[in-house]
Amino acid sequence: MATNKNINRIKVVLVEKKKTNKWLVDQIGKDQATVSKWCTNTTQPTLETLVETARILEVDIRELLVPTDNQKIMMTIL
Repeated sequence: MATNKNINRIKVVLVEKKKTNKWLVDQIGKDQATVSKWCTNTTQPTLETLVETARILEVDIRELLVPTDNQKIMMTIL
């Protein structure tokens, strides 16, 4: 059963950093179509690629992930 849930925030972080998909393609060395699929949450990058993307964007890897409901609850408590 496929769901269309947004799992990553790559596109959001790119916008926040004023960067484009094309810029990320050039930095990470992946195919334009692949990066586009990550940005639309059609497919997800590997953990290794997510780590590399966070490094390139100079963000904590957690900023690239959409928190689960439990994580949101914990964040409001803390």
